[in-house]
Amino acid sequence: MDAMSIFTAIIAREIPADIVFESDTIIAFRDIAPRAPIHLLVVPKTEEYANVVELAAGDPALLAEIVSVAKDLAREHADGEFRLIFNTGANAGQSVFHVHAHVLAGGLSEGSLGEE
Repeated sequence: MDAMSIFTAIIAREIPADIVFESDTIIAFRDIAPRAPIHLLVVPKTEEYANVVELAAGDPALLAEIVSVAKDLAREHADGEFRLIFNTGANAGQSVFHVHAHVLAGGLSEGSLGEE
């Protein structure tokens, strides 16, 4: 990566965020432009992987940890049911090229993709 991503700046505490979870390897915080009643971002602290495909190939255990954290956060912040989205590529809506998962919850309807 050429420039520091906004997520790396949040991890370094250079940009404030409403952090809801943190471990040695993962940080999770509320999205500043939520697309659902509950919209959290789960971000590995490494910026080695730009997207979920790279992460799955390079560190499947870290990907599994992201999914586990998402499940726990959905249980804590919602009813335990959630939508987990990884955007991969600019044409798929990815704007930050530091792999991250969107956890959406809170009364989503089928087909909404969190745009309610």
